[in-house]
Amino acid sequence: MTKNNDRKKDHIDLAIASATQVSTKDNRFYYEPMLTVHPPADAPIYTVFLRKEFLAPIWVSSMTGGTGIAKVINENLARACNDFGLGMGLGSCRKILFDDQYLEDFMVRPFIGDQPLYANLGIAQVSELLRNNQASVIEEMIKKLCADGLIIHVNPVQEWLQPEGDEITGLSPIRVIEEALDQLSTSIIVKEVGQGIGPQSLLALMKLPLAAIEFAAFGGTNFAKLENLRDSRTETIDPICFVGHDPSEMIDLAHHILEKHQGDVRCKEFIISGGVKNYLDGYYFNERLSCNSIYGQAAGFLKHAHGDYDDLAYYIDQQVQGYKFAMRYLRLKS
Repeated sequence: MTKNNDRKKDHIDLAIASATQVSTKDNRFYYEPMLTVHPPADAPIYTVFLRKEFLAPIWVSSMTGGTGIAKVINENLARACNDFGLGMGLGSCRKILFDDQYLEDFMVRPFIGDQPLYANLGIAQVSELLRNNQASVIEEMIKKLCADGLIIHVNPVQEWLQPEGDEITGLSPIRVIEEALDQLSTSIIVKEVGQGIGPQSLLALMKLPLAAIEFAAFGGTNFAKLENLRDSRTETIDPICFVGHDPSEMIDLAHHILEKHQGDVRCKEFIISGGVKNYLDGYYFNERLSCNSIYGQAAGFLKHAHGDYDDLAYYIDQQVQGYKFAMRYLRLKS
């Protein structure tokens, strides 16, 4: 059999194997194949976010630090951000506030270049440091990391479920964030960790001069569920892991706030994360949100960041190329 006949036979076999069901169709988009040409592979998707230029609207959401493999993961992710023009949030930097033992896990500025890099602390740690007049400790950590600012993650469900979790006491998180804005001379992003943020909390955040708000919505890695899996109370406590707000709901909430409280809103930049599985999700959510946004992923990057950098680079390149294709050929259905 000739090679041409082999190819035709392959096509026949693959045609049978690749049949699709109508029920699998992605109903979010109109597909418009007649109106444009393929995007150039090397064409950037310029986006200005956090006052810096991105070559694609993608954020590497906070993941890990202070463990043996974290140094490799963070360096690979930072290198990819530099190569592809993205931004990155570090995992919780609590371990290096007073001890430099794990500092090298987080020292990725040489790898990320001038792309946005944000340190990360939990609301309980920020509250304690401010209460003890130790704002300078946070400033010193940010300076040591050459970071552009600080992510404050607000995680009451995770802390409540974690056997060794920190109790959130004293001031409410929104008051602590206000104090941080007053006492710290740095850019601040606020995020949840997998449950998302409800309407009153989102409104309170959007009224503050934050650099951005990260959704960390329901639908992706859920740190409350993660902590519960570590503990024998799973069956009893598990229901609380399933409360929250997914990205679509949070976009609707943000639009409602922008419409009803336009004069009071000071923060209009968002990182849409939580349940963003791929570039089509990212494109869909970014197009839906009517203000400046990029999309964030954590688990998707983490799978490819443990070892060979080329694996991670290939994964991100596929995300970027897919996003560019979606911009050319897909339109959101109303």
